[in-house]
Amino acid sequence: MRRGGAVLVCDGLIDLTRLAAWMDARGLGAGPIEQPLRLGGGTQNILLRFRRDGVSYVLRRPPPQPRAESNDIMRREMRLLAALSSSDVPHPGFIAGCPDEASLGTAFYLMQPVDGFNATVNLPALHAADAAIRHRMGLSMVEGIAALGRIDYRAVGLADFGKPDGFLTRQAGRWLKQLQSYAASPAWPGPAGLPGVNRIAAWLADNTPRDFIPGIMHGDFHLANVMFRPDGGELAAIVDWELATIGDPLLDLGWLLATWPDSGAADGWAVAVTPWEGFASAEELLAHYARHSARDLRAIGWYKVLACFKLAVILEGTHARACAGMAPVETGDRLHAHAAGLLERAARWIG
Repeated sequence: MRRGGAVLVCDGLIDLTRLAAWMDARGLGAGPIEQPLRLGGGTQNILLRFRRDGVSYVLRRPPPQPRAESNDIMRREMRLLAALSSSDVPHPGFIAGCPDEASLGTAFYLMQPVDGFNATVNLPALHAADAAIRHRMGLSMVEGIAALGRIDYRAVGLADFGKPDGFLTRQAGRWLKQLQSYAASPAWPGPAGLPGVNRIAAWLADNTPRDFIPGIMHGDFHLANVMFRPDGGELAAIVDWELATIGDPLLDLGWLLATWPDSGAADGWAVAVTPWEGFASAEELLAHYARHSARDLRAIGWYKVLACFKLAVILEGTHARACAGMAPVETGDRLHAHAAGLLERAARWIG
């Protein structure tokens, strides 16, 4: 934090004096903002934890160089979290949001701090020593997305939050087109290094489920985007809601299964925790979801393949940007290898 006259600025990004004035106007405490601390995580968005008038807050805003859609994403996130406030879905509690950019230069919102930890960063001693707790962690994740899928999105004010009509039939073509758009990046070698990508896209198009029940979906549900309670294996919060929409909630389950390791040792593209021993198998996760949801799981294989395909295309985007000098080459190469691994898994599932 640096001091410029009477203005306090944290990391050159957040004007704490203006933030305090904004909070004053909404009755959110009084006095100076204290103990500002930049939080880390797997997102480019900025998270700042601070205290004011004896209360702790977390501010979330776009990255230092916002993308064209960054402010809209913030506005969608705050709307979604507010809609979840009375639900049984574990999530960061929404406090207040600023949808315009006048106060701090970007849209932002305040939420309650989560008393929990990210298991992919580090396991506390309690969890690292108890396989039964680790087993419960996977099951509690399944219960979280099952609860999310049960919410009546219209009743909580999200009727226009997405476009569920034709959601599934759009998927294969939409993400294949995204992959093809990377040809605009100089030096990108094309899809040749992505095994079977066109075959997988064709299989998805030919085997799309005919019907589904629309609902809220997180859009990027895996171990790195949840926090667990420090006293056991229960879910403390699902975080990073920037891809949330109204679609088919079964894709969240497919996403979890697509990123879940096959066995004790995770593949390089899977999202895993050390130690892995004790975590539920993919089969157990699927059976547990069936016990907590009335959704038809007969086509779950299609959702798993779609999740692999979609995530691979997203990861390959960073590789394309790296080829154009817009991202670190090492990062691009690593994510390209992850994308190839996901497509290899999808190909095995197709047979």
